[in-house]
Amino acid sequence: MDGTGAVAAASGRGALAGLALSMLLASLGTSAANVALPDLAVAFGATFQAVQWVVLAYLLAITTLIVSVGRLGDLTGRRRLLLAGLALFSVASALGGAAPTLALLLAARALQGLGAAVMMALTLAFVADVVPRERTGRAMGLLGTMSAVGTALGPSLGGLLIAGLGWRAIFFVNLPFGLAALYLARRHLPQDVRRADVPRPAFDIPGTLLLAGSLGAYALAMTLGRGHFGGLNLALLVAAAAGVALFVAVERRAASPLVALAMFRDRLLAASLGTSLLVSAVVMATLVVGPFYLAGALGLDAAQVGLVVSVGPVVAALGGMPAGRLADRFGARPASIAGLTGMTVGAVLLAALPAASGVAGYVVPIAILTASYALFQTANNTAAMTAVGAERRGAMSGMLNLSRNLGLVTGASVMGAVFAAAVGVADIAGATPEAVAAGMQRTFGVATGLVLVAVAVAARARGGRA
Repeated sequence: MDGTGAVAAASGRGALAGLALSMLLASLGTSAANVALPDLAVAFGATFQAVQWVVLAYLLAITTLIVSVGRLGDLTGRRRLLLAGLALFSVASALGGAAPTLALLLAARALQGLGAAVMMALTLAFVADVVPRERTGRAMGLLGTMSAVGTALGPSLGGLLIAGLGWRAIFFVNLPFGLAALYLARRHLPQDVRRADVPRPAFDIPGTLLLAGSLGAYALAMTLGRGHFGGLNLALLVAAAAGVALFVAVERRAASPLVALAMFRDRLLAASLGTSLLVSAVVMATLVVGPFYLAGALGLDAAQVGLVVSVGPVVAALGGMPAGRLADRFGARPASIAGLTGMTVGAVLLAALPAASGVAGYVVPIAILTASYALFQTANNTAAMTAVGAERRGAMSGMLNLSRNLGLVTGASVMGAVFAAAVGVADIAGATPEAVAAGMQRTFGVATGLVLVAVAVAARARGGRA
């Protein structure tokens, strides 16, 4: 390799390191805050319903804005916007750590979520600019690994920081890492290039407001009420549906739409988004229902439950890079089908799971399901991002992240409701081990159906595309 090639390779590694650290921080920002809620309630003298907005404010900012910031990056320059997002995330983390009141902490978390939305949307969009096409799958696998590591590391790291330094440390710890990611991105990411003779399309503000409002209403409908679906939830769903209808009407007339509706006429791209939503809902079921099964049916204590639940995120983290290599070697679309097939096997095993099989009988199918999910996500993201032009990569990255987030939000609500209904008692803590085991089987019976729908959608899209 000559000197120029060595410099380019080093710059590519530095750029990928900056993107990976950005993805890790955005994921860590979600999971680490959960363990701080009891301490925050004491520190601010607030109710649980009030402090849970420390998590919701972050998630809502990401969910409602991730498509818009991805498209904004396409229009104004992805490097410029990513640097701004990293700076905002770092500053908001410091403000959160120093917040004297709960209201100011919530404002800082919303700003932090906006920075995280930029980071999550643009990391995927940058991959094609910093690695060769034949290594795209491996880069996507690395980003998937970092996302899973952030999810798995957050609770344990947050717990250690709170125990040793107090709750403010979980926000301050982001500052040095955010600045490191900012340095790597500034030094190694390619400069934005725009031809002076090509006019810049206008940013779709009406579409942005309608989509953000609709997504916010849907996310709140799925999260408010703590499992009890009431009139407010129904009203929010109606508002979300009306907002989506208006959004589609506006986008059809927009000169430079936020979301190119023609994209959904491409069966493979539409299938990528739909299948991602479905399987993310299934994965969330393992995090929502799994702890109840481990404690209620198998009789594990809290420490043992935490250890077993961590198996899924750890397997997903370890599987990201191998999944990327498989996608590069065999093709992204075949690898995504293989991932969906493996998820079907894992879900079927969980649906047929007898309590007598113990912890091992739970861990094995969970490992199969989560490893297969890592393969699917890596391959699916690779296929979608390589199928769109450079001018739409930010928007497509935002859509992929949105479909995953909506799947997680929907899965937490719907699969939790399925489990509660199957257990058949109002207080799950007082349910018999047999009832909890039956609820687990019923829930993953539904999960199996969702994965089979995803397989059918993916197979139909492959066979129906001209």
